[in-house]
Amino acid sequence: MAEERRFLSASGVPIALRRRQHSASCRELAVRGPRLQLRSLSAATSAVWLAAYGLFALCENSMVLSAAIFITLIGLIIYLHFVKVDQESLLVIGSLGIQVTSAYASGKESTTFIEMGQVKDVVINEAIHMQKVIYYLCILLQDPEDPQGVSEVVPLFQSSKPRLDCLIEVYKSCQEILEQRKTAP
Repeated sequence: MAEERRFLSASGVPIALRRRQHSASCRELAVRGPRLQLRSLSAATSAVWLAAYGLFALCENSMVLSAAIFITLIGLIIYLHFVKVDQESLLVIGSLGIQVTSAYASGKESTTFIEMGQVKDVVINEAIHMQKVIYYLCILLQDPEDPQGVSEVVPLFQSSKPRLDCLIEVYKSCQEILEQRKTAP
């Protein structure tokens, strides 16, 4: 059973939340941002290359054109492989743990797994950024030495930055599974 809803990010960009329930104690929640637009990529590349051609016309040095092409291509590869995240997903399995995955535009994926025994809670936190209150979802990890303490805070959906209404949907799904785990013998 999969369901997809549209939301906005903190910056007003449209994003989609896909919820997939694999079983009563296993849910996958994925936030997908907008795909890279070929039009904006072409415009940026053209602007850099036109500026380089203007410099070439002034100084008549072909190294300017070669450097512009090289820098643009290297910059594009770095952007697609390390910066532009297409999708961030959260797989919550009540008996095992939480898997956090980021899929980049180049196809690279980054995955982190947190054992359920380490998870103290999943909360929505708030921060003030540039005269604006933003909300983010985070996992509180239990301190092994102090059962009441928190050892680490792991923020989720750092690239897509969903607004509060989307975060509440994800929060409720996570809390349902965490509550099942607490009530189970």
